[in-house]
Amino acid sequence: MPPKKPLVIVTRKLPDAIETRMRELFDTRLNLDDTPMTQEQLIEAMQTCEVLVPTVTDRLDAKPLAAAGPQLKLIANYGNGVDNIDVRAATDRGIIVTNTPGVLTDDTADMTIALMLAVPRRLVEGVKALEAGQFKGWAPTWMLGHRLHGKRLGIVGMGRIGQAVARRAAAFGLQIHYHNRKPVPAEIEGELEATYWESLDQMLARMDIISINCPRTPATYHLLSRRRLRLLKPSAIVINTARGEIIDEDTLADMLEEGHLAGAGLDVYEHEPKINPKLTKLTNVILLPHMSSATLEGRIEMGDKVIVGIKSYADGHKPPDRVIPAML
Repeated sequence: MPPKKPLVIVTRKLPDAIETRMRELFDTRLNLDDTPMTQEQLIEAMQTCEVLVPTVTDRLDAKPLAAAGPQLKLIANYGNGVDNIDVRAATDRGIIVTNTPGVLTDDTADMTIALMLAVPRRLVEGVKALEAGQFKGWAPTWMLGHRLHGKRLGIVGMGRIGQAVARRAAAFGLQIHYHNRKPVPAEIEGELEATYWESLDQMLARMDIISINCPRTPATYHLLSRRRLRLLKPSAIVINTARGEIIDEDTLADMLEEGHLAGAGLDVYEHEPKINPKLTKLTNVILLPHMSSATLEGRIEMGDKVIVGIKSYADGHKPPDRVIPAML
């Protein structure tokens, strides 16, 4: 008699290939219409399934986790960040939490560079001007932007994504600077000719471009606070493809509006999916709908990692990519 398949509930629609494979391997319930689950529906799911596959938009804090049934043994998060899950509360209840690290490094780094090019070269402004019929032919002083070569890039968070951004940025002639909890290995720092700043304040005051590439943790909430944003040069631009809560968004919007910052490229927001109305009125800001990780290849690789984790658990092994509270 074949072993009993674990009941798996998936909270959002995933790529067809992933859903099909999950149905083959597990007793899987899918969210075919892709309607986000309410807190009540998430609690009901956790009282029913053995494995929950949430996404980064599903809030699983201590309260809904306290209502989970004793049969829930694994939360296989479809995403790298786990700031949507109270991992400690889950662990205290004997629930394993996994994520999908490393999959989206290149996709996110690519989009970071895209924004880094688009903001100073005013690409979106140019498209809008063309669409509005404002283009009357080439002119020497029209739509002037700024080049990247020779500018100083300050990377906040030099993990996988930060390093991938640095390698791409170096190819454009940017000087690489970074702030991290500790310096990266000497061989990586040498390869990138990167300068480490123990003091975030000192780095921010000297950079032309700031790229946010650190995870969202209690320690990084409003890491770029009002005080720190005020340290930036008026000619600086800010790129954020990490998490919106890392920046004091209201202060950022005010500084952009008042001319205390030159521009920003944002793919994430402090109160997603709500967008600060101040930002939508500005011409020196490029706003994207949280799409840095949106490649079919990346989403399938994420699903593959989720499947490996569930299969490992179902076979009685410790799943890879476990998230331990001490890691956060």
